[in-house]
Amino acid sequence: MPEITLNVLPIFILILIGWALVRTGLLKDELGDSLGEFVFKVAVPVLLFRTIAEADFHGASPFRLWIAYFAGVGVTWTVGHLIATRIFERDARVGVLAGVSSAFANNVFIGLPLVSRIVGSDGIVALSILLAVHLPLMMIIGTVLMEQAERKISGGSSRGLLAIFTQIGGNLARNPLVIGLAAGVVAHVSGLPIPGVLDSVVNQIAAMAAPTALLSLGMALNKYGISGNFRIAGATSALKLLLMPACVWGACRLVGLGHEWTMAMVLTSSVPTGINAWLIANRFGVGHGLAASTITLTTAAGVATVSLWAWLLS
Repeated sequence: MPEITLNVLPIFILILIGWALVRTGLLKDELGDSLGEFVFKVAVPVLLFRTIAEADFHGASPFRLWIAYFAGVGVTWTVGHLIATRIFERDARVGVLAGVSSAFANNVFIGLPLVSRIVGSDGIVALSILLAVHLPLMMIIGTVLMEQAERKISGGSSRGLLAIFTQIGGNLARNPLVIGLAAGVVAHVSGLPIPGVLDSVVNQIAAMAAPTALLSLGMALNKYGISGNFRIAGATSALKLLLMPACVWGACRLVGLGHEWTMAMVLTSSVPTGINAWLIANRFGVGHGLAASTITLTTAAGVATVSLWAWLLS
């Protein structure tokens, strides 16, 4: 257990340092926003490009990986929704947001550094394959379900699926992560080597992705905190940190996923809730306290639960 903790602890210490730098006033929180943009628009796309361009897939199919991960998402999202609507008697919109908060892992800012540190290059390949479909699917499902919930409550009309797909598709076409993955696929299929000088630059930018992502996330956490009903946020946090990785692990075993890919999927599913939950709450104007509290609680407790899952997988 101590060895596993030594692998996990530096990740959360970097998050804590980022939080403390802004909390103490040593740095302005605007810098955290700028660092986050650099990570999302430059560093991580370059890392994904390099990973896919140089990957050896050994003829493995991505479908078992996607089935295993999203089976865990489906179970956890459903349980989160039912707990919010049946036990805490919240409306359908909060139910959707509870599902999102329970099942939307922070795969980019925490998952990538964690998997890279514990699993290595094979794990990054697996996570890159997941990221190719993770954001599109999660955003489409979250948006469709939230609009349906709003229509039930307000009685108004909702946009058709075509309009939703068109908007999200346009956003994804401009998404730096998608562009980085697509460029990596092109480079991988073409088999063209990256020129020496450019390869050195790519490697240096890719190396910035993990530490910068963690620092910027810590800076961003100053915007959140714990508000609203602590009990429902505690429930969604427990689902995110315990139920979801357990479901993903079980699904990986059922579909016969390899050990390294199983470790990558379970570890990235065990990380704290992603900021996308807050973005969906902000977009629809509901559940801000639940999303913010879940992000804060899962990040605070994540060092213990992620260590636990890393130890169990080892």
